[in-house]
Amino acid sequence: MGWTDERVELLKKLWSDGLSASQIAAELGGITRNAVIGKVHRLGLSGRAKSPSSAAPRPRKARSSGHMLRVARPVVRGNTALAFEYEAEPEPEMLEIPVEQRKTLLQLNEKTCRWPVGDPGGTDFFFCGGDAAAEQPYCSFHCRVAYQPANDRRREKRSFR
Repeated sequence: MGWTDERVELLKKLWSDGLSASQIAAELGGITRNAVIGKVHRLGLSGRAKSPSSAAPRPRKARSSGHMLRVARPVVRGNTALAFEYEAEPEPEMLEIPVEQRKTLLQLNEKTCRWPVGDPGGTDFFFCGGDAAAEQPYCSFHCRVAYQPANDRRREKRSFR
């Protein structure tokens, strides 16, 4: 169904009465809510009456005293990430990888360590290339770094909270 002059006038009246687009679409019939919104936008109908329920402000509930206690917090403005000093995590002992052991992506296979070293976008990026541990993608050193026991991970997570 198209927009006849009568339907446009009815749309304007219903819109000014505060009906929703879905209600207007149902009233007009044969038209979707989105079609109503589009026509209202094209007609430039912005102001509309507020529904009686949303026009009056809701009264605030009185608080019962004693069940909640407000605690004053220090006010910190700006970037708070730099406001506190954190203990630096000790880095795991770095393994010096000989130049002849280093591999590129195309040189990797099932028997070489696939631990990435450096920035992948940089020119000095490489993979460890050492002998991989049995049925693992990494050498024994990088397996210890990658696969930590669950208890150790949980202990570290708790210390950061």
